[in-house]
Amino acid sequence: MITKKELPVFTLGVEEEYLIIDPETRDLRSHMSKIVDGAKIILKEQVKAEMHQSVVEVGTNICKSVKEAREEITFLRKKIVELAAKQGLVVGAAGTHPFSKWQDQPITDDPRYHMIVNELQDAARSNLIFGMHCHVGIESREVGLQLINQACYFLPHIFSLSTNSPFWEGRNTGYKSFRTKVFDKFPRTGLPEYFDSVQSYDNFLETLVKTNCIDNPKKIWWDLRLHPFYNTIEFRICDMSLTVDETICIVAIIQAIVAKLYKLNTANTSFNVYRLALIKENKFRAARYGVQGNMIDFGLQKEVPTKELILELLEFIDDVVDELGSRDEINYVHTILREGTGAAKQLAIFEETKDLTKVVDFITSEFTKGI
Repeated sequence: MITKKELPVFTLGVEEEYLIIDPETRDLRSHMSKIVDGAKIILKEQVKAEMHQSVVEVGTNICKSVKEAREEITFLRKKIVELAAKQGLVVGAAGTHPFSKWQDQPITDDPRYHMIVNELQDAARSNLIFGMHCHVGIESREVGLQLINQACYFLPHIFSLSTNSPFWEGRNTGYKSFRTKVFDKFPRTGLPEYFDSVQSYDNFLETLVKTNCIDNPKKIWWDLRLHPFYNTIEFRICDMSLTVDETICIVAIIQAIVAKLYKLNTANTSFNVYRLALIKENKFRAARYGVQGNMIDFGLQKEVPTKELILELLEFIDDVVDELGSRDEINYVHTILREGTGAAKQLAIFEETKDLTKVVDFITSEFTKGI
């Protein structure tokens, strides 16, 4: 049996992508690199521009605990709000902007983004979406690959809790996360392939590079991937959450899943690996309905309320939560299940007001909630 001492420190790195918004029009607004340039003086490499000039990405330093990650995300959100205010702009967090047109948003002048746009054309130009990525430190790529194969099952569960993009170009899409449907146009996206060894994975990468499909492994944009340069596995499936509380809750659940799977593997009791075709069915349901629909319980071979599967997930990870020191953060999931995800809240505001500018106001007002 593994003791607390034997459980490694599963370090965390969290990346968030923010909407930069004109407070008068409520549309996305180019910050002309002023926010990023100003932030680099204080935050160094923790902030960078994204493909579209109306997006700012921030990233934490390496954090040893969920509580450290909360402190960093709180600090980063505060700083970006302050720097945006100096430019007469406001900041929000959602998977998509409710009505902005991608055709109106300029691309950042950077060789990397020019290369992507040149290759992918309108698929890249229209990729006006915002996500949260969570890196979890692992001891080796071999261990990381095992964990990815098993953690894939839980991706729809995690994703359902983050859903926060019901609108696209002024329309109610009918999805709780339309962001993932926008990103599907990119190659090498979606659920990760199964690999039985690091050698087979590296052979796959080598083939892609040799045949000019990619020039570097960072252009593998799966929902969960081995990071090409660091000893981390990177969860990329989540929409950008409205609040710090939601982000940190999801990050804590991700860390606990990795820790629990590691613990099982070390005890030679590995978790089942399910067919991608089945997991894709649950991913669709998560995108369409968030936590308010049903997903498939593969063990029972029937559909059950997504909320029940989330509660089962909490039971599954319960024995590592206290070792990780994240029980308070994970317990916030009950608030998400009770009040709904960001998507449900956005839809409620629109149902009440019939005004998408009010939805934007809600998104920006929630950005610093609780901090």
